Parts: sequence; C-alpha cells; structure tokens
Amino acid sequence: MPADDRGRPRGTDGYGENAEVLVARYESLSFLDNHADILHLLPAAPARVVDIGAGSGRDAAGFARLGHEVVAVEPTAEMRSRGEELHRDVAITWLDDCLPDLAGLRPMGPFDVVAMTAVWMHLDAAEREAAMAVIGNLVAPGGLLVLSLRHGPVPPGRHMFAVTGDETVALAARHGFEQVFRAQVPSKLSQPGVSWTKLAFRKRRG
Repeated sequence: MPADDRGRPRGTDGYGENAEVLVARYESLSFLDNHADILHLLPAAPARVVDIGAGSGRDAAGFARLGHEVVAVEPTAEMRSRGEELHRDVAITWLDDCLPDLAGLRPMGPFDVVAMTAVWMHLDAAEREAAMAVIGNLVAPGGLLVLSLRHGPVPPGRHMFAVTGDETVALAARHGFEQVFRAQVPSKLSQPGVSWTKLAFRKRRG
C-alpha cells in the first residue's frame, strides 16, 4: 500500500487520529452479530486464523474465543495498541504489517482462515491485484477467505475506492478461490447511505 506524506499506508488515513472514536464504534457491534452468517463455514478449532486490518481486535478476539490460533495484522499503531489493551485476556499475536505486500506475515502462512473486514476498499485496482496474489498463497488449500466491501459515502479524511462484489469474485477466482457465500447487507452501525457486500471463498485444492 503506497505511503502518504507521513510514511504511513494511505489506507490508514484518518484511523490513527480518530482511534478512540473508531474503536468504540467497532466494539459496539459484537463479533458474533457481525459474522453470524459465515460462522458455519469456519473450520473446527483449533485452526490458524489471520485477521488482516484487525483494527480494534474485535474479530481477532472473537476467533480466539472460538478456540482458534489467531494473528492480528494492523498497521495503525494507535488502533493496534488499543486492540492489544482491550483484548489482552485472549491469546492473539499482533503484527505491524499492511497490504498489499504483507512481507512480515507471509513467512507465517499458510492459514486456514484469512479474514479482512472493511479493508479491501482501501486498495486501488493495482493494489487489489497484487494483494489477492499474496492472499492466494496465504490461504491453505481448502481454507477460507472472508471479506467485506463497504459501499457509500467516503468519510472525510479517509482513503477508499469503489469496489464491486462481481469484480472481487472474478479477481478471487483468478487466484484459486471459489465463492461459497455472498450477501448484501445494510450498515449495522446506522450509517446513512452505507451498505456492505459480504463474501466468503474456499481455496481450491490442487
């Protein structure tokens, strides 16, 4: 992810400065409420799970509480430190890394589950292509890729792109993934004009 003039990934713009407000917002929605529709797709615990763009650690902690071995990747220091503090009661390995390269994460793979909640739309088209190639190697054969796409007005100070579900399904297919779940849902945080596409893919074997 190209850096801004402060040396940080562009997709992190607005997150460090607003970490306290954003963490409170994310934590107001439970892991189970947000992911109830894909829980049946998860492998039996313990499985190796990585949450890329983990933010407050809500989802990473949710996976850990289900009995999984979890790595949480978060490039924004303010979000990462709050996540570590909030969820210190569960075993999570925190990592400072970012898409599309994930240079620090790659040696830790492969994983049974790769999760990216509200992350993919921070990448431009070239970054998404590069990132999916990396993720294709991070997910173990038969493993699961879960992601969500935000649609609607871009909050001030944020860096986002319009990304469709169809585009994402086609890109994933080129890197060995088969769609196993898709849903269009409204925002659960009462954000006017905002909706989400939720997607899950299975990595083909062989």
